[in-house]
Amino acid sequence: MSTTSTTGTTAVARAPEARAASGGNVHAYLLHVAGRLGGAAVSLLAVLVTSFFLFRIIPGDPVKAMTHGMPTSAEQMATLRRQFGLDKPMWQQFTDYCANALTGDFGMSYQFHAPVGDLIAQKVPATLLLTGVAVVIYSAIGLWLGTRSAWRHGSLGDRLNTGMALTLWSVPGFWLGLLLIITFSVGFGPLPGMFPTGGMESGNETGFAYVIDVAHHMVLPVLTLVAVGYAQTLLVMRSSLLDEMGSDYLTTARAKGLRDDVVRRRHAVPNALLPTVTMVFINLGHVAAGSILVETVFSWPGLGGLFYQALSVPDLPLVQGLFVVFAGAMIVMNLLADLLYPLLDPRVGR
Repeated sequence: MSTTSTTGTTAVARAPEARAASGGNVHAYLLHVAGRLGGAAVSLLAVLVTSFFLFRIIPGDPVKAMTHGMPTSAEQMATLRRQFGLDKPMWQQFTDYCANALTGDFGMSYQFHAPVGDLIAQKVPATLLLTGVAVVIYSAIGLWLGTRSAWRHGSLGDRLNTGMALTLWSVPGFWLGLLLIITFSVGFGPLPGMFPTGGMESGNETGFAYVIDVAHHMVLPVLTLVAVGYAQTLLVMRSSLLDEMGSDYLTTARAKGLRDDVVRRRHAVPNALLPTVTMVFINLGHVAAGSILVETVFSWPGLGGLFYQALSVPDLPLVQGLFVVFAGAMIVMNLLADLLYPLLDPRVGR
């Protein structure tokens, strides 16, 4: 009876300590969240300020670029400057821009004569489709090959995977895209052209045939993005897993009689994921931006191609709006990664 009583008393005494520890962990996590949210808000404000001044230093006059080749009088030029607010002092342009941007209003596009927000919304689905599919594919390939290369480091397969990854990582995406167009769209020697040279659709398909048509147009741009993008994930995962290879907990797991595959899957890979999680979330942030040069090479009607068109004028409201969207997506994805870290490793954020 005394033993039971003592045990019960000890359990009751430890219960408040356990609750206090749990409460301390929640409090620490909430402080971690608050700090990251504050940092993200400051970063977004810095992006807002930078987006205004960065594109003001681009050489060229937007009004002259829009009226190039057209007979335009000085009065008409002055009217256009007044219409677009370019006749105002710089400080007033800046304050108007910040006030409008905080409400989601990035102004009217100079060349398209439409709200910037509407133009971005029209192009978002095409970019999300293209780069979203590419990010999912090359993240999965990079994680798989990086794990295999690290677990068998020094083998022929590891050397081939690493060498191929480093080679493709150093290749410019637009150059690889042009090679793929020459080889698989135009045709090379006896090899006929098999894929469209650009665009997202043929324009005369409906239903399931439309889905197949879009997928057919996606093959080459997705292949370009995957070939250039998977290398970074592979190298980061390989490096992280190599750092875990000599750890004592893996030796202990093997000493318990666990199979090598189980040791890798249950113990080594989860502990090597933190740096790779950052890379995956950064890649997810790139989904909003797409790939400007790859979309331009393949005439893909997404945000990347729109950004290239806006820079050619320069269309200041449009490039500013797109810059904020691109940078904001990266900030949000980094924030989500920071919030996920303590859940994957409780030591983070303490």
